[in-house]
Amino acid sequence: MRYTLMHISDLHAGPPFNPMIAEQVAHYAHELRPDLLVVSGDMVQRADFVSQWRTIKTYLATLPQPQLIVPGNHDIPLFNVFSRLFFPLRRYRRFIAQNINPVFTRPGLAVVGGCTAHGWTFDGGFLYRSQIRSIERAFAPFGPETCKVVVLHHPVINPPGIRRNREMTNADTVVRFLDQCGVELMLSGHIHVSYVGNTLDVIRDLRQGTIICQSGTTTSRRGTGREHGKNSFNVIEIDPRSIRISQHLYLQDAKRFAAVSEHVFPRRSTGAYEIPRSERVVEADLVPDK
Repeated sequence: MRYTLMHISDLHAGPPFNPMIAEQVAHYAHELRPDLLVVSGDMVQRADFVSQWRTIKTYLATLPQPQLIVPGNHDIPLFNVFSRLFFPLRRYRRFIAQNINPVFTRPGLAVVGGCTAHGWTFDGGFLYRSQIRSIERAFAPFGPETCKVVVLHHPVINPPGIRRNREMTNADTVVRFLDQCGVELMLSGHIHVSYVGNTLDVIRDLRQGTIICQSGTTTSRRGTGREHGKNSFNVIEIDPRSIRISQHLYLQDAKRFAAVSEHVFPRRSTGAYEIPRSERVVEADLVPDK
């Protein structure tokens, strides 16, 4: 089976939200017709304001189904301390989804979301032991032929060039858990810059590591680093032999989103950990005429 995922993040309905860009994203999504649309957190800019939740609920309704969404730190009230501590995701549950740890499965694919945003944290994130056990149980029925994907808002690694520490508080624990669980791909957001890497970049003694796929902000003006003021999302294609990630950036001159880089990884289920020749970006055996 072959599956296409569209990964968007950090929508930030409110003052930073860009309706023109949002319309472009919706248009692209309907043309792509992904098997799953993933949104990795930060639906609104300030969870205190009901108007922003109404805006994002209306916008999400314009995007194709099915959708798997997890909350971000901006989806928790900032000014209402009582709500922040005791009912941090009440409005998220009301306007977006009751389930903050959603699961999506198809033959050969299992996508599990985890909520890393909590009322006692601000910019940082955390995955409780109970959540880790819950994710482990969700993946337990699936063998190595199934591509296991985790969706979290907070990342486990700071991308190059980002000096401020933005990763989860217990990032090392989560990285080791993902490896032990056989998770091949992790989708995240939060930092507002796209990045593709591997958890082996931070912990070398893992069995195989997990591919990291991070989205920048898709519909807001809050892009950072090399994506300052820019918008991005990812398209992921998964088949039995490979995982292909295309990073898309909005190009002002062209006035549209376009793929600006592509990464291809071999699936673990192929046995030998190498990219099949047919899946390579550049055909290796093409030799120029002498």
